[in-house]
Amino acid sequence: MSHVEEPTAERRDEICGNLGDIAKAVASAGKVKDARLVAVSKYKPASDILAAYSSGQRHFGENYVQELAEKAAILSDDIKWHFIGRLQSNKCKTLASISNLWAVETIDSESKAHKMNEAWGSAGHARPLNVFVQVNTSSEENKGGVERHEVVQVVRAVRESCQSLHLLGLMTIGSIEGSHRRPNPDFLALVGLRDQIKAELGVDLELSMGMSDDFDHALELGSTNVRVGSSIFGSRMLKSGSQ
Repeated sequence: MSHVEEPTAERRDEICGNLGDIAKAVASAGKVKDARLVAVSKYKPASDILAAYSSGQRHFGENYVQELAEKAAILSDDIKWHFIGRLQSNKCKTLASISNLWAVETIDSESKAHKMNEAWGSAGHARPLNVFVQVNTSSEENKGGVERHEVVQVVRAVRESCQSLHLLGLMTIGSIEGSHRRPNPDFLALVGLRDQIKAELGVDLELSMGMSDDFDHALELGSTNVRVGSSIFGSRMLKSGSQ
């Protein structure tokens, strides 16, 4: 680990306290034992990640490739990074250069699956890269993700022709409107697609759904992977420029 500015004692206590509360909630709310908590650290300084790391957190999620690469270069190599932003084909090579990249949660087409597979394979990693197929469960035009009717086809393509990838599960972000409904229709849709794939292809897949405002409900419906940021680190910081 390169030198990283240490968090203040106050900030460390704040983050570790929040993280402890969320971890307890994840452990008690889930239908699935040992559901995975991904601490979403986008826009947060490396010192914040170091605070969470000191509390035992290892899975962290980032939305921007360059930010992820910069943080991975200076933080411990036993961190398990999740890329959770919109995947661009021209960024696959950079992602593949991050040796402790644990998962890409935003595979949203066959072509991007093949690009990521090629990049990871060419990088010479000894293990396959975990991936989730992102599903546009709300059918919103501005949302990333595979349309529902294309999911089985993309899943089959990843499994059959992407030897450097390990298909771990399905992911959805869902609509803002749906996040306030119980049960959440986007979560129910992803559960249904998971069950359909199990019936058609005989594959057991994880579900990545739920964020700070609704992770407890997602866990009740069977999510195995939740992405929580603001409830751990506080409100988002504005970022200048783009990546």
